[in-house]
Amino acid sequence: MKTVSLSGSPRENVGKKDAKGLRQQGLVPCVIYGGESQIHFQIDEREFSKILFTPETFIINLTVGDKEYSALLQDVQYHPVSDKVLHADFLEIDITKPISVGIPITTVGASIGVLKGGTMKQVMRKLAVKAVIENIPELVEVDISKLDIGDSFMVKDLKIGKLEFLDRPHDVLIAVKVTRIVVEEEEEEEEEGEGEEGAEGDEGAEGGGKPAEGGGKPAEGGDKPKEGGYNPAEK
Repeated sequence: MKTVSLSGSPRENVGKKDAKGLRQQGLVPCVIYGGESQIHFQIDEREFSKILFTPETFIINLTVGDKEYSALLQDVQYHPVSDKVLHADFLEIDITKPISVGIPITTVGASIGVLKGGTMKQVMRKLAVKAVIENIPELVEVDISKLDIGDSFMVKDLKIGKLEFLDRPHDVLIAVKVTRIVVEEEEEEEEEGEGEEGAEGDEGAEGGGKPAEGGGKPAEGGDKPKEGGYNPAEK
């Protein structure tokens, strides 16, 4: 696992007012816990950014005043609007004893399923493990070249010695799924076709329900006696 060195200065006062003043000076209020006592200190914001904007996990060689500590970054608090770092917590560790950390997961190779048109989804970004520092890798590589559509890679599929996995064996790291393709043009064509059929039916109904001209009208002269014929009324 990678190591990085940071140096800070002990805080003379502890409190919200003092912390706010430190932030205005470009300093990050911090604390180390896990040892014999908590150590409150401050770090330059620019130096702190070396371990902040990266997915990697570091063992931090932390110098505070005249003392040195081995630590892990445990938590960072941000301002809800500006995302400015408000506070950071470090966990003091013993490099000779097993520790629990999260290490980044990365993929190698080209998935068969993706080449066929599937979509790869990385479900987990970090793997929780426990081991002594010298046995913890910087990252976990997952070979996805054999993953077809519908396949997945689980925690139980990892083969890394001297590591205790803290995640469940059947937790999925990587999955390749079918891509859902909605063909809008075909749907539009189907809708248009249905609309045309409906229009033809309406036209037929209009023509079929209209009586033929003269169909219900008596023929002219049908009840009128012929001229010159016999008419009883004339007698």
